[in-house]
This record gives sequence, C-alpha cells and structure tokens, in this order.
Amino acid sequence: MDQAPAPVTIDVVSDVVCPWCYIGKRRLEAALKLMPDVEVQVQWRPFQLDPTIPPGGIDRIEYLTRKFGADKISKIHEHIGAAGREVGIDFQFEKITLSPNTLDAHRLIRWASGSALQSELVESLFSAYFIEGRDIGDHEVLLDLASRVGMSVDRVRTMLKGEADVESVVDEIGTAVRLGVSGVPFFIFANQFAVPGAQSAEVLASAIERVVKGPTNDVA
Repeated sequence: MDQAPAPVTIDVVSDVVCPWCYIGKRRLEAALKLMPDVEVQVQWRPFQLDPTIPPGGIDRIEYLTRKFGADKISKIHEHIGAAGREVGIDFQFEKITLSPNTLDAHRLIRWASGSALQSELVESLFSAYFIEGRDIGDHEVLLDLASRVGMSVDRVRTMLKGEADVESVVDEIGTAVRLGVSGVPFFIFANQFAVPGAQSAEVLASAIERVVKGPTNDVA
C-alpha cells in the first residue's frame, strides 16, 4: 500500500507590519485553493523590516516621513490599498498611529504551535495592525490576540515578561539575512527554492506544483 506523500512545507519569512506580507498571505491562501489536492504545512518565519525601532514604538507619520518623505506617503498608501482590495483587505492606514517594534509579536508567533494556529495568529496580528490600528508591540494587545486564537494567556504573559526566545528569534532573522533575504514576504518551498515578493496566486501555485512534481535546486 502506497504511503501518502508528505506535506509540502512552505516557510514564509515575513514581518507583521509589512503590508505586502499581508497581501502575500492572502495570495498564498488563494494559491492553496488552486491546489486543493496538495497537503501543505505553512511555517511563519520572523523578519524585522526595522529592528532599530525602540520597544515602545515610534510615531507612525514621523517614521514614514523620515523613511520615504512626506510627499510620498499618500501615493504609497494608495498603491498598497489598491493591491489590498484585490485580495479582500481594506487597509485602514489612517488608524495607525504607531510603528511598533515587532520582536515580541514574532516571539508570540513562535509560541503558536501548529501550522493552522500560527496562520490564524498571523492573520489576527495583521488585522489588528492594518485594520484596527492597534499597537501590536504592546503586551496587552498581544495577550488579547493570543487569547482570541486559544493560546494560554497566563503562559504567554509569563513568557513575554522574560527573555524567552528573544535570542532564537533574533538568530533566525540573522540567518535569513545571511541567506540573502533583504525584503519580505519571502516564500521558501520544501527547502528547495524560493519565491521573493508578494507574487500572484498563480505564481505561488506553480511553485507548489514544482515541488509536487519532484526535487529541484532551482531558485525562482
């Protein structure tokens, strides 16, 4: 009797304050619907677009102005907003007042065991930040989101107060950088090849299909 094929692993390197990562998540979900007969296991990997942001965060407008220039912010939001609407995301950039440090959010994602729970938590983090404008660097916000997905609030509170997995998350981000990840989202399929950027559902589905057909050492 033939054994069922092993699930296709998809590692998604992303940051929860990256709007294109949110769009990339939705496009990946659409890709999975195009491949309904393929079992996949999605693992969310940490990345920080700006690890220098202090633990308490920084004023959002001040940060974007310094990074892009005041005259470009509106156009950037319009472009991202249009892409978001195509995948059912109604970005509410005007509600975001703070650019947070995301290290603790990545620790929380790490503690969410299981592919389905991780994806649910990541969705909650994206939605809290980009739709509700919440500070996802704040521990009380993180505890609320952990509770929503069924994680133990008491356990998470204790771990957030300490340094649990800080070094592990920082090391994992460092490994991604050393491997050449300079922007996110960054999709790694079965440890065989990578697809950078928030590519279309069709491109991501094609990558899954390549894994199913057989091993390869190509890089997309």
